[in-house]
Amino acid sequence: MTLQEYDYARERPSKLAASCLLLALTMKNHGGWTPTLEYYSGYCAQDLHPLVRRLNFLLTYQPCDKLRAVRTKYSHRVFFEVAKVTPMDMLKLEEILKSC
Repeated sequence: MTLQEYDYARERPSKLAASCLLLALTMKNHGGWTPTLEYYSGYCAQDLHPLVRRLNFLLTYQPCDKLRAVRTKYSHRVFFEVAKVTPMDMLKLEEILKSC
């Protein structure tokens, strides 16, 4: 979804990927940012928090009418219907990020 938004073009691809992973881990309750992830990504969790917040906001308030192809594609069973996953509540995400 970030490919469709100009605001994310200035982000480093590695930081964007790491932030997406942290958000996914948080959304699915699979733990947080481990020392191993920090070592191999080169990012500590606190570096990723602002981008994680923006990504969750993008998922929560996504535009309804434009560029639906990506959403439609990832709503399919083949892609585990990841486009249908409910975004995290902003307050709950904030609490989790503060505890990291």
